[in-house]
Amino acid sequence: MNYNPNLTRSMMEPLVLQLVAERKRYGYEIIRVVNERTNGAFEWKEGTLYPCLHRLEEEGLIRSAWEKAQTGRKRKYYGITRRGRAVLAEKSSEWSSFSTAVNAVLFSITGSTLPSGV
Repeated sequence: MNYNPNLTRSMMEPLVLQLVAERKRYGYEIIRVVNERTNGAFEWKEGTLYPCLHRLEEEGLIRSAWEKAQTGRKRKYYGITRRGRAVLAEKSSEWSSFSTAVNAVLFSITGSTLPSGV
């Protein structure tokens, strides 16, 4: 399924933060993992991912370092910072509340309890 590019772009930063919170990852690995976990629903390209990584690094949410991979090649690995973990927790909570509210309207969930403030 092709999703609205604005919707997928708005979720890119929290998804990248989640992946680099799990462990340090290099750019192509992030693209591959997103593709695998979404069963191909999100087809990120390097031209979209790398500007996002640069923004996150400039904001102090991730940091990068060149490391030697198992293949012997040097790769730039990205890891999350303490501030990045805090932002990830905030964005995850925000998404959970938002998606619950949207689903309550779209699917007319009866008896659902919406989080306070929604």
